[in-house]
Amino acid sequence: MGPGPAARRQAFPGTVERLIAEFAKLPGIGRRSAERLAFHVLKSEPGAALGLARAIQDVKERVRHCSVCSNLTDEDPCAICADPSRDRGTILVVEQPKDLIALEQTGMYKGLYHVLMGRLSPLDGIGPGDLTIAEFLARIDDPKKNPGGVSVREVVLGLNPNVEGDGTALYLAEQLKGRAVQVTRLARGLPSGGQLEYANKAVLADAIQGRQRVD
Repeated sequence: MGPGPAARRQAFPGTVERLIAEFAKLPGIGRRSAERLAFHVLKSEPGAALGLARAIQDVKERVRHCSVCSNLTDEDPCAICADPSRDRGTILVVEQPKDLIALEQTGMYKGLYHVLMGRLSPLDGIGPGDLTIAEFLARIDDPKKNPGGVSVREVVLGLNPNVEGDGTALYLAEQLKGRAVQVTRLARGLPSGGQLEYANKAVLADAIQGRQRVD
């Protein structure tokens, strides 16, 4: 009968144990997986291991939110907002940066984005003031706050097709009434209750092309 987890932990040097403990804090990583990752680092060439450490340090020190759209970026404004070839009169509103990435990978959308950094969820105490809704509406009301000083003519609601996402979309649509913009939403080729990040590129491309007007 082999040694148990406690005995193995006692056999590890303190620095190794600390590395294992840090890996074990990552989502989906249990103790055994953390041990495998730690020993992979130990067996790696010093350059590879230090490269991983530097990459983590750079992410924490350099990555921030774009001051225009709130997307994750290491330059401000982000590359999408700074790109003069994008259609700056169209803004696609999404919940999280990962949703933006999923849509951008389709290659079908050429406008700008706005990342809300969440969705309305009264049961969880998340209201409009907890999201970047005010910054989004400011881009609609003041072209100077939109890249290139371009007036927004269309807002595409790209919220996830579930209860909270639909509620957030309805709230935004209500806020946009009376403003001189066309409001559309992604087509319902997206399955109800699904997540944008898990949809394949073909489904997302169809959703972008088939977006519908919100009255």
